[in-house]
Amino acid sequence: MSNIKPIVFGVAGGTASGKTTVARTILDAVGAAKAAYLPHDAYYKDRPDLSSEERALVNYDHPNSLETKLLVKHIKHLLEGRPVQVPVYDFTNHRRTEETMVVEPSPIVLVDGILIFTKRSLRELMDIKVFVDTDSDVRFIRRLKRDMEERNRSLDSVVTQYLETVRPMHLKFVEPSKRFADVIIPGGGLNRVAIDMVVSRLNAMLNQQEEW
Repeated sequence: MSNIKPIVFGVAGGTASGKTTVARTILDAVGAAKAAYLPHDAYYKDRPDLSSEERALVNYDHPNSLETKLLVKHIKHLLEGRPVQVPVYDFTNHRRTEETMVVEPSPIVLVDGILIFTKRSLRELMDIKVFVDTDSDVRFIRRLKRDMEERNRSLDSVVTQYLETVRPMHLKFVEPSKRFADVIIPGGGLNRVAIDMVVSRLNAMLNQQEEW
């Protein structure tokens, strides 16, 4: 690893677009053991100064809600062959936990999140940028189901958040960032042709690493 630069692979898209499913499908094809995973939403800023009620009202779909500088720092450390301590975020309480997850250097550094293409400093570290493009109604239904089942949210709170922050921020930040993608995958994990193309490209880059 000391003589080989890892491939930084970014997967973006709107909320519940299927980013993680696409990323995992691609990594399963090239070898998941070869990847270090850095989810952008692990880097939400911790706000102990706010009450639980105030934290629930924070706009988590705005780029300023994330500590992207720390993510950039961690990617650079992995590129240098150094392990990193990734934060563990509790979405129910909107707080970082005291735990961290050790991520070791790997041939592929996978970064995913809705806002990863909005920051130039982050984009410039990426060798491949993929945007998962899924219809808004499908994304909303998926988000509603996920937040109610996995994050113990009420129907009203999910709908209110979607209308007040998620949708406006998607239109302002996420959708425009699509222009920075190298590959746009319509339909998410169902688009086997696009996924196979990305897998072929990653395999070719990995082969170049080995030859070098």
